[in-house]
Amino acid sequence: MARQGQVALAVSLLAFAGSAQAQGRPGTSSGIYACVDANGKRLSSDRPIATCIDREQRELNSSGTTRRVVGPSLSVNEREAREQRDREAGLARHRAQEAVRHDRALLSRYPDKSTHDASRNEALTLTQSVIDAANRRITELAHERTTLDEEMEFYRKDPSRAPSQLRRRMEGNSQSVVQQQQAIAGQNAERTRINARFDEELARLQQLWQAQPGNRQ
Repeated sequence: MARQGQVALAVSLLAFAGSAQAQGRPGTSSGIYACVDANGKRLSSDRPIATCIDREQRELNSSGTTRRVVGPSLSVNEREAREQRDREAGLARHRAQEAVRHDRALLSRYPDKSTHDASRNEALTLTQSVIDAANRRITELAHERTTLDEEMEFYRKDPSRAPSQLRRRMEGNSQSVVQQQQAIAGQNAERTRINARFDEELARLQQLWQAQPGNRQ
């Protein structure tokens, strides 16, 4: 690991020196590098200073003014850590932008509470219509089952003697009841999801409405 660090430092120094040489090519003015080392000593040189490779160095013009500030050369691990921080910062900015877009869309769709309430009621009404239809069907099946049971009464002592058609009708009746009950359970679960979604939206909208001129509620 120590040798890898030495190699990384050497590569960084070579790259740093290469940049300085480019500054000193014909047609450009060569600068002076200045820094304060780890011991607080001020150093200067006509090329990048090796003892300050881990800290900022100022490249000075001949007049003594700062031409540019050169950041510290990073090791492989340091560079990877910085890139990871940059990626995380980029993701955070993206999430913040998405949140702003979401809030704008939410406000555009629901400018006030009455609009939001109406949308909730509409969604819940659709699920309730399915539940009501399923309950009506269950009532019909119950009447049908009463008739089937009356027919089956003739074979109460030996149900195996009942006609196959009658047995199939009774089985179909039972399956239909189960299906309608499952439909009702599914719609009740959907109503729970709808209310949870609208409750979450409402909590955010109340904050957004509060921030709007006129405080529309």
